Amino acid sequence: MATGGPVPVVPLQCVTKVELTISCENLMDMDVFSKSDPLCALYIESGTGWYEFGRTEMVLNCLNPRFSKKFKIDYFFETLQKLKFCVYDIDNDTYDLGDDDFLGELECTLGQIVSCRRMTRPLLLKDRRTAGKGTITICAEEIQDNRVAHFEVSARKLDKKYLWWSDPFLEFHKQTEAGWQLAHRTEVVKNNLNPTWRPFRITVQSLCGGDVEKPIRVHTHTHTHTLPLYFFPDFQAEFACVNRKKSERKPGYKNSGVICIKRCEVYYTFLNYIMGGCQLNFTVAIDFTASNGDPRSPQSLHFIDPQGYNEYLAAIWAVGSVIQDYDSTKSFPAFGFGAIVPPTGTVSHEFPINFTPDYPFCHGIEGVVSAYQQCLPVVKLYGPTCFAPIINHVACFARQAMQQNTASQYFVLLIITDGVITDMDQTLTAVVNASRLPMSIIIIGVGAADFGAMEFLDSDDKLLRSSRGDVAFRDIVQFVPFRAFKANSIALAQSVLAELPDQVGRFFNFFKLKPPNEDSSQASTL
Repeated sequence: MATGGPVPVVPLQCVTKVELTISCENLMDMDVFSKSDPLCALYIESGTGWYEFGRTEMVLNCLNPRFSKKFKIDYFFETLQKLKFCVYDIDNDTYDLGDDDFLGELECTLGQIVSCRRMTRPLLLKDRRTAGKGTITICAEEIQDNRVAHFEVSARKLDKKYLWWSDPFLEFHKQTEAGWQLAHRTEVVKNNLNPTWRPFRITVQSLCGGDVEKPIRVHTHTHTHTLPLYFFPDFQAEFACVNRKKSERKPGYKNSGVICIKRCEVYYTFLNYIMGGCQLNFTVAIDFTASNGDPRSPQSLHFIDPQGYNEYLAAIWAVGSVIQDYDSTKSFPAFGFGAIVPPTGTVSHEFPINFTPDYPFCHGIEGVVSAYQQCLPVVKLYGPTCFAPIINHVACFARQAMQQNTASQYFVLLIITDGVITDMDQTLTAVVNASRLPMSIIIIGVGAADFGAMEFLDSDDKLLRSSRGDVAFRDIVQFVPFRAFKANSIALAQSVLAELPDQVGRFFNFFKLKPPNEDSSQASTL
């Protein structure tokens, strides 16, 4: 395993295109003298309902079609992207599908598809009965190379550009059929013949079109250098800057300085890991301290109104509905803290809300919600508000996963709370320790309390430091106040999950852990 300092923070947006390939088996035969002529239409749910995204071609006289037309969709991890695949037997030349025989449909999310890569499900009729023995298979493939190259570059003994100084910068160029195309320009380092430029990241697609065998060209002042883009860990090299004019007219001329590639690495993206078999393990922790108010009172944050709503439930649904697509088991540990629990009658800061210590798992987000509702009348809200026990609990499992030396598991802890942290020193130590593990912490603050302590933990400007002086390896905490998104659960999920893809990718890349089921062709490029 690699060791070293904190992972450099450079924001990267996890947006890519996914290509979906559709096939069906055992479709119902709706024609009398021949077989059905199937077509598949894809619908995407928007804020106002379903809209048609596209259609495959029609396959004549076939009950087991393999459609050649593919669907290309923008993929966003933090958004619940609902899709519906509808299969029809085309009987006429009209564009309207309403007058064609319906062969079945599948409703799912894009997250479910990419986490499986190849998903086969039965087709259902409008009344939710199975459409005979018909099935649909959807295969997902990332069509844009979203791997990222990280560069750390310096130079030494550069020529003076002017009388006694130089303001150097570098330009990286991509080789195309039309010639060399500018891909990246560094910042200018003023008056320095031995500059070190800020580390930068650029997508492999932008730098070399995804083909790491292609050379890239580097310019500094009037000097041009063409070098191969070798992508493997800790690659280091030095290249002489040669001014052709000086070399032609000055005998004994060697160079005009040296460019030092101190680091050149390719990073896998979040989607590379998810489609390569990495599982997100989701754990929920719920604040049952007395500051929430008596759950029987409408003023309580734990009060469930006649519509089945409170802020805790809304937060669980918003985040859990996205996360659950990336865990094949669909079983989530759910804990409470800050309450007096039966049968001991003592305060616990880490109790399973299903009251089964040996098996704290709930099946699906529905199971978490059900366990929470049944737990409320049984426990007595108390205090104080302690985060460290539940953070350390999840960290224990993340530490075990780390020892396997694979990128197969990453742990996400959702803490929903209403108040000020009581054990801040212990929580800081727990977060700092967890920052070196495959683990992230999401905190949602409900109610109208002062969440200054939570915002302190969500330290985007500088890394956290424990009371003992230990510095966090990376930023793993994301906090949002529920009140900022009270009427918009979609925006809430997008906000709290926005940093997670980058945290997952950066962690596994730093320790040079590849996706578990990585294709051999992709492995050869690193």
